[in-house]
Amino acid sequence: MATAYERYNLHTTPEKFFIEACDEGADAVLVIDRVSNEMTLTGRNDIPPSAVTRPICGIMGTIRLVAGMYLIVITRKRNVGNLLGHAVWKAVDFDVISYKKTVLHLSEIQSQENKTFLAMINNVLNTDGFYFCTDFDLTHTLQRLANTSPDFQEMSLLERADQRFVWNGNLLRELAGQPELHRFALPVIHGFIVMKPCRINGKIFEWILISRRSCFRAGVRYYVRGIDSEGHAANFVETEQIVLYEGAKASFVQTRGSMPFYWSQRPNLKYKPKPVISKTMNHMDGFQRHFDSQLLIYGKQTVLNLVNQKGSEKPLEEEFAKMSSGLNNGMLKRMGVLNVGQRIEEQAEFEKVYKNAWADNANACAVQYAGTGALKTDFTRTGKRTRWGLLMDGWNSMIRYYKNNFSDGFRQDAIDLFLGNFAVDESEGPTPLRIKKDWKFLTLPIVMLVAFSMCIVSLLLAGK
Repeated sequence: MATAYERYNLHTTPEKFFIEACDEGADAVLVIDRVSNEMTLTGRNDIPPSAVTRPICGIMGTIRLVAGMYLIVITRKRNVGNLLGHAVWKAVDFDVISYKKTVLHLSEIQSQENKTFLAMINNVLNTDGFYFCTDFDLTHTLQRLANTSPDFQEMSLLERADQRFVWNGNLLRELAGQPELHRFALPVIHGFIVMKPCRINGKIFEWILISRRSCFRAGVRYYVRGIDSEGHAANFVETEQIVLYEGAKASFVQTRGSMPFYWSQRPNLKYKPKPVISKTMNHMDGFQRHFDSQLLIYGKQTVLNLVNQKGSEKPLEEEFAKMSSGLNNGMLKRMGVLNVGQRIEEQAEFEKVYKNAWADNANACAVQYAGTGALKTDFTRTGKRTRWGLLMDGWNSMIRYYKNNFSDGFRQDAIDLFLGNFAVDESEGPTPLRIKKDWKFLTLPIVMLVAFSMCIVSLLLAGK
């Protein structure tokens, strides 16, 4: 299998970036012309001695903003474990570097807009949960990798990657167009990974949890709901649980996503905006597309409905039940770790690792789309509700309310820019940033802040 390079040096001159592959035996250098934007391949001898040099951990890709092209690189990584002998890394820090040496060519308005777009890119990069591997395909489950052809195995990581989970796919489009540069391209997933060596009955095995967040119809809590015309469910996440023991491999896969029909739930200052089911779209067509794709990719599956069956979500549950009944659609082996009749609940040490990892996974995914940790994780960790858990749920709910109404619009725009759903034009024309905001959205956050502050002061002085 072709691999990506693992270690790099970035050499910078006023005219070019030289990205040197530092793996043993490598002599490849990716050259990016900072004026023409052209990418070429050369050797180490062509790096000018005058270049400013620093190590980097990988290339996220490139993106065009108002000021021109920018190079995004990974500057720090952390090892999270090994999967079948392959090191898995978490991208910890990034740098966004302008091709242009100055922004003097921009007007004052353009300069401000460019700063806003840069803030959007950094907002996404600062959302915890980017992972990569240089010699293993993290975008596919072990189930799918076990059923691939020899030709597939020889493809580069970028070519063979499941595009649903390559969060820097838009950023890598320039590299993707030149196969000779593919070893410089790192497909990066967004989600959560935990790897734990565990012991039951004196038998040591590896327990791994991988959540892959889809970049199709991705977004924040209320701004993307339902499905698109291709059947992609909003905020779709594929979670794979892997057990490795004495050469045996087991992979259990579950997916989650928004209710797979056409509906919305836009923020409107209410604590829980009322869901609106589209009256013009063909729900059954989109529903069919979604599950046709699910069956093609995952095979037979069990569908679990987690929507409330009362209150404002009741119409969603009824619509889902109606379409499920109208959809005509008609083995994963014992390893011997658990003895016959034994239950996981009886293995206190492993159960603690297991429950905490699932709770950490829920928190990571919730932060990525809702802006706060998951609710009711005290129950996931301990099997019961606690006062501290109830207090934290109240705090998280309050933070979610504020973010949903006053900051998630920026986060959604940032995600759309990062994923390529919106492209910045380098021309002199105005950008959507020049649209004036409604006065309510400028004053309401201030009113809420004052009201909340007064509430806290009242509580603190209640005794007096």
